[in-house]
Amino acid sequence: MSDIEPIQVEVAYALPHKQKIIALLVEPGTTAMLAVEKSGIAKFFPELDIENAKMGIFGQALGTKGLKPAKEHVLLAGDRVEIYRPLIADPKEVRRKRAEKAKTS
Repeated sequence: MSDIEPIQVEVAYALPHKQKIIALLVEPGTTAMLAVEKSGIAKFFPELDIENAKMGIFGQALGTKGLKPAKEHVLLAGDRVEIYRPLIADPKEVRRKRAEKAKTS
């Protein structure tokens, strides 16, 4: 029996009409990507491309602002890995068009 206690983490993904949060126990040192793979969340969302999906921990995107990418980011007990959907529209472009429309109105 191992002396290392597993830690509990969550993996979450949501569509406009369906969401799933999976709690799982992982070994300390587990990366965000490995937790997503172990969670089996892809079987609930067959369209989900885990390898290319953007991920974050509680709203902080992995691979940005000093955080390591999902394949390197080691999870802590209680972390929730969020898998983000691709954006339908670029928010900057939407704001720019709205501002142009406001000028002409």
